[in-house]
Amino acid sequence: MANVNAPNPYRLMVEPVGGLVTARAGTVTLAETGAARMMHETRVTPVVYFPSADVRHDLLRPSDHRTFCPFKGTATYWDVVLPDRTIVNGAWTYSRTLPEAVDIEGYIAFMPGIVTEYRATDGFPPATRDGHVSGPLIDWVTREAWQCDDPVELVEHLAERFRREGIAVMRLSIMIRSLHPEIAGVNYIWRRDTDAVRVFDASYQHLQQPQYVNSPLRHVADGLGGVRQPLTADETEFSFPIMAELKAQGATDYVAMPLPLSTGQMNVMTLACDHPAGFTTANLGVLFECSAVIGRYFEVFALRANAVALLDTYLGKRTGARVLGGEIRRGDGENISAAIVLCDLRESSKWAELTSRGQYLKLLNAFFDAAAGPVTAHGGEVLKLIGDAVLAVFPDEGGANRACSAALSAAKAIADAVPQIPSPVPGRQVACATGVSFGNVTYGNVGSADRLDFTVIGTAANVAARLGELGKTLGYPVVASARVAQATTDPMVSLGAHTLRNVSTPVEVFVCAEDVAQNQALETAASE
Repeated sequence: MANVNAPNPYRLMVEPVGGLVTARAGTVTLAETGAARMMHETRVTPVVYFPSADVRHDLLRPSDHRTFCPFKGTATYWDVVLPDRTIVNGAWTYSRTLPEAVDIEGYIAFMPGIVTEYRATDGFPPATRDGHVSGPLIDWVTREAWQCDDPVELVEHLAERFRREGIAVMRLSIMIRSLHPEIAGVNYIWRRDTDAVRVFDASYQHLQQPQYVNSPLRHVADGLGGVRQPLTADETEFSFPIMAELKAQGATDYVAMPLPLSTGQMNVMTLACDHPAGFTTANLGVLFECSAVIGRYFEVFALRANAVALLDTYLGKRTGARVLGGEIRRGDGENISAAIVLCDLRESSKWAELTSRGQYLKLLNAFFDAAAGPVTAHGGEVLKLIGDAVLAVFPDEGGANRACSAALSAAKAIADAVPQIPSPVPGRQVACATGVSFGNVTYGNVGSADRLDFTVIGTAANVAARLGELGKTLGYPVVASARVAQATTDPMVSLGAHTLRNVSTPVEVFVCAEDVAQNQALETAASE
């Protein structure tokens, strides 16, 4: 009785077909030869190949289409032009095969469905029964690999399992595209000499550099097919710089395989080995069989990383973590004590009138950078961008005084940074007005049933906005409530109680003593 648990490797075999073999599409003879060959490949219907000289080239029109097979190489195609129709990419050939398929080099085959009748005077060889591929690596990938906690761990285990399979892998890399405002993709690179995974974040600028443009990663990611290149061959189809580097390190064979996502986007897996004979058909077969499942694992990791990146980008780290943690229903959230900072670009409408749209957007982005940096540096979080304003929150996580002090320090740093923004209009300076308040707010989801906003609601948020408005009127870059002013050792000056719009009781407001001194100096200079 056969051992059903025994490994069943991937196989590739070519054998001659005896006698005269004819291929017809209806009444049209496409090819006729006494030297046909049949390729048997695991889990693939046998394919008949014809010598090029015995194919009717008057029916073939060159196509730009290319495909890649890790066993046979890169296939080029023709459209097949019949009297009643044209079959796009209906015939193919491997003009320069890999060693496993040298017996069909230069031969031509036709896509299924084109040939309506094959005839062989001596009959065709029987099909092989290699209906599946099995083995310890495939078992591990399908049953246990899901337990890896992150991409680094998965790459480490893959390298180990590949070596257990008898694949002499010396370098393994997996490139995963990302959805991040600054990082285009992540490349995980394992090397046998270090037995460790190095993580490389590729910026969008990196994708324009020769290192990436002239690499197999770009070739595969752009949908141009995979890459297989024995590095000991005298003639090579591919000559990417990385191959020369690997060859100098002792590599004998190289392969780059697509790891397709469910969206159709291509991630990439590359392997280099240093076995004298390079990769075997069985090696590549098991890799090929595993690649789709491996790709799905990395897609899951990428989707989570993308979700975190997007939530961090659009909501901030604290808020993003809450949403990813399940706070996604209307009303989800909590009441917290926090310092609230609302910073507004002054004369925004005037800037929009005086500048082009591109200049105005550049100014806005520079303003947001100038405001967000100090908030993050002082432990706060930018909760949202509201038109030309920045709303930030400093939760009371280490005491109210600490939150107030951090918020005020951030506001002062913003006031120092914004005027340094290059002005797109000569003679005009960029300025802002910032309100800082402290109190209890609701921190959570509000909105309609199917459109939510994670924000802060409460008197403290409203007061911060009105203090910013007052700062514009009075000419001060930072205006704070009494509770915030009490938390700092920096000199603050009370401007008395002011009635703020939509705030029921007057609020005592404070400004920085240095700002008061500066305003007085300007008034004195103007009066002289």
